[in-house]
Amino acid sequence: MLRTSEPACIVCGGQKRPGLSSWHASCPACAYESASLAPTINAHCAHAQLNERDREAGLKALRAQNFAAIAALAARHAAPGATLLLDVGCAHGWFLEAARARFTVLGVEPDTAIARRARAQGLPVRDGYFPDALQAGERFDVIVFNDVIEHIPDIDAALSACQSRLRDGGLLILNLPSSKGFFFRLSKLLARLGWRGPFERLWQKGLPSPHVHYFHAKNLSALVGRHGFTPVHQAELASLRAGGLLQRLRCVGQGRRRGLYLQYALILCTIPVSRLFPSDIVVCLFRKK
Repeated sequence: MLRTSEPACIVCGGQKRPGLSSWHASCPACAYESASLAPTINAHCAHAQLNERDREAGLKALRAQNFAAIAALAARHAAPGATLLLDVGCAHGWFLEAARARFTVLGVEPDTAIARRARAQGLPVRDGYFPDALQAGERFDVIVFNDVIEHIPDIDAALSACQSRLRDGGLLILNLPSSKGFFFRLSKLLARLGWRGPFERLWQKGLPSPHVHYFHAKNLSALVGRHGFTPVHQAELASLRAGGLLQRLRCVGQGRRRGLYLQYALILCTIPVSRLFPSDIVVCLFRKK
């Protein structure tokens, strides 16, 4: 049963409405969308749903391509003399590898198993959540959230922490899914027609760290601007590629393989079409005032 009322929108303060599932809601005024899904990071039962080897194989090539582009944007837009970069939720450390040629880097990662693997590769990664994993007084020139900010329930607290942990003129980079993206909008259409699987997958329902927010560049900028940041630059990034797609689909829901190859074939067919529409990934850069 859908809920009859929703808390106020975190972007514009308007009244959200029940959405396409009992855990989903949206704001008709600014198009912000939210989920009441609960994270279960470090819980074994949640990680049992993931094949980490397939997940890494499915994502690494795409993430490496996008992370190289984001590292270049960070170098281009960082303040003169900027040296220290923090990657929040750094996972395997792929962005740290892309950025350390230009910056002195540090990562924080709440998933202890993945943080351990990143450290084994010689990367400077701390266990824990942002900003609790930081030392008192630590400040940075650049703070980056790659596919992370949409997972954080108290996003206002996270943005306030960014404001206090960035040096004056510091750069905040948010790389995240876009609610204007082709595949997200297609998944909503399919959910209305009764096929909820793609919609739930894009929210990462049932995974250790589900999405709890979906923004587009405009409503995200409105929210971040309230925390003392000015937009600097925004761009779209590739959200999907044929190479690694099957492993990416296969990594979730061991034992729930029904329709896997049908989904794979359908997505392969839609990739060329999707390039005519807005991407499902947007990167937005903000400067601390």
